[in-house]
Amino acid sequence: MAERITRQLIAEKAIVRETPVLRNVAVDRSFELPTGLYVSMAALFFAAAGVLALGFAAPMMVVPTSIIAVFIAMFFAVPAMWVRMKPDHKGHTGSWNRFRLNGVMTPYGRSTANAATVQMLILPALILFWAVAVVTIAAVVR
Repeated sequence: MAERITRQLIAEKAIVRETPVLRNVAVDRSFELPTGLYVSMAALFFAAAGVLALGFAAPMMVVPTSIIAVFIAMFFAVPAMWVRMKPDHKGHTGSWNRFRLNGVMTPYGRSTANAATVQMLILPALILFWAVAVVTIAAVVR
């Protein structure tokens, strides 16, 4: 339940400082996953877009296909820039060896490297299979 907190109670408990206290906090913007996983994920997304672009090739599809390619590229470029942003930090993408040995920590506990890889790549793979199925159905119906 909600509890009403009065100004007097806040004033009693608060620590008020005359000057702001700046903390030097280590910033880690990476998930400590190997770059190869992100490259694999991007390749699967681009493959799905490529299958759809080839399957439904038409002059009027050039602009939508280009927009899709730009969005997929930015989907991976913006987080890559985010990891390299200032302030400098010690966090970096992990190595394959460390990933295979330690796995990755999730909110529900440590996950093995195989489980984490499957979790990361299952959706892009399913999207690729969906694209192949859609193009196959369209080719059969024509």
